[in-house]
Amino acid sequence: MLWKRRNSMFEPYTLPSGAELNNRLLLAPMTNFLSEDDGRVSDKELNYYKRRSKGLGAVITACANVNAQGKGFDGEIGVDRDELIPGLKQLADVIHGEGTKAILQIYHGGRMCPPHLVPEETPVSASAVAAEREGAVTPREMTDDEIVQTIEDFKQATRRAIEAGFDGVEIHGANTYLLQQFFSPHSNRRTDRWGGDVFERMRFPLAIVDAVEEAVQEHASSPFITGYRLSPEEPHTPGITLDDTLKFSNELAKKELDYLHISLRTFHQPSIREEGGTSVIRQIQDEVGNHIPVIGVGALMTKEDVEQALQTVPLIALGREMLIDPDWAVKVKEGQTDQIAIEMDHESQEEVMIPEPMWTRILSVPGWIPQKNK
Repeated sequence: MLWKRRNSMFEPYTLPSGAELNNRLLLAPMTNFLSEDDGRVSDKELNYYKRRSKGLGAVITACANVNAQGKGFDGEIGVDRDELIPGLKQLADVIHGEGTKAILQIYHGGRMCPPHLVPEETPVSASAVAAEREGAVTPREMTDDEIVQTIEDFKQATRRAIEAGFDGVEIHGANTYLLQQFFSPHSNRRTDRWGGDVFERMRFPLAIVDAVEEAVQEHASSPFITGYRLSPEEPHTPGITLDDTLKFSNELAKKELDYLHISLRTFHQPSIREEGGTSVIRQIQDEVGNHIPVIGVGALMTKEDVEQALQTVPLIALGREMLIDPDWAVKVKEGQTDQIAIEMDHESQEEVMIPEPMWTRILSVPGWIPQKNK
């Protein structure tokens, strides 16, 4: 076993690379729309992360695009150019200033990129297949040369993260973005080396993992964290199944990764293709947890919720919880659990330090974040 099942979320944890986390809690990566239009880190963003870095083992930032074609949001962090390194260093320093490790999430949005943010206003993907959502644009299929260049772009993004002083990167292979698009039979209909059966569809994301690990070997002078985030299932047919993901997880576990981060709406949710049954996170943990640490996430609002979740996996990411109450971890550690907020107070914007446009956007998503004073 990689870890003993214990209740204490504040025990240190040593990752396979040798990097040590102060405790088992991480800030989940959440889009914040706070960077400058050119991808530079903004003062608002620095303040937002400073407010949420206390008491955690690590902060995983919002996604940072590795090239211009991969920009998926207005106000997104960029890691696609060397000129952005000074701002990224400021971000890493702010997180470090609270005694917490800093992990930069790196990604490409693929067919989910809004046309106005990408060159020639044309998103790209594994195949020319639109997402199943209203108003989705049909992307252009990437050429072999573009795929190879994108792999190199992930490598260079990792180099920049190292030069900026980050403690690690998380490869974003979840939430419908490019790496998931290559793995999915819905979005990948290719007949060349980048498409085919479930193992052939892994080739692109696994090549990115290899490229990131090469950058770490070439540029990092101390233990550097490399994680991978994935979404275990897709609702459409054809789509990624849990069986596909278990096969993929086994291949990822053979790499020199520090963790698998499983993107779930709720921690205990079962497979979307089963009624009831064993939770998705438990099935993944049972499959690969003896070989690679697994991070769980999803609506763990209370100390008791997290303690119970730590009986399944060794590491927990907190997202909505740290938006509502940035002092969640500090309050738990100091025995002030009765003071933890579990609903977003509409009068608390300044206190929790969520600037516009993030404030309006997170409150406008129905059911995503518990709210009071509606």
